[in-house]
Amino acid sequence: MGTEFCVVCGRSDVPTVEGVCATCFAKRTTLVHVEGRPVVTICPTCGARKTGQVWDRRGASTLLSPEDLTPFLTVHPEVGIRKIHWSEGGQNPLMRDLEADVELVFRDERRTEHLRFEVKIEHRTCTECSRRSGHFYTAVIQLRAKLDDPPEKARELRERLEKQWERIMPEARKNWKEALSWKEELPEGWDIYVTDTLAARSIARLGKSRLGGTLKESATLWGRKNGQDVYRVTLCLRVPHDA
Repeated sequence: MGTEFCVVCGRSDVPTVEGVCATCFAKRTTLVHVEGRPVVTICPTCGARKTGQVWDRRGASTLLSPEDLTPFLTVHPEVGIRKIHWSEGGQNPLMRDLEADVELVFRDERRTEHLRFEVKIEHRTCTECSRRSGHFYTAVIQLRAKLDDPPEKARELRERLEKQWERIMPEARKNWKEALSWKEELPEGWDIYVTDTLAARSIARLGKSRLGGTLKESATLWGRKNGQDVYRVTLCLRVPHDA
């Protein structure tokens, strides 16, 4: 019986598939590459990425990350990626020059493939930032003193309420805080505008629980959408002086 050998290089001391060893196959086949010129859509205000029709704010930054770039790699089905070293160059803010050293395993052999490609950056304002810039909101949290508390000067009252508000914020979920739009100072306290009613209710209830406050909710008709009445909710959170 004849000895199996690679029909390309002639080696007979390595495994072959269809007569070709892994090294020769890799030289003649693209193991990993990037198709065309990928596009990353970034909100220039908050750094959120648009994936399909959804804005993703996890770890949002205006800088490209491995999470942005790795999905663009097209990998041969027999390849296992072990590590990728990324480097970025170029001065154009709308076009990034990327290089990647891809450490991989192909048919039990470790190899490193070098890639160079461009990524186009598309800046587009996300839904949340667009709403905030247009002062859109669905609910307002009225941060106030309790009615039976001793009277306070307006400035001292706002400072006290703001400190109490900041104290509960670390406990708020990320999506609740992302729904906070803007706040206005008033002689009687603060009005905090929120783009999501469920988030507003959750934060107000957190404040009531942690600060020993009282909470009252009311709604006013704002308009109609798809044939249904649309309401804006007001949540009056009264916080005691000694909370």
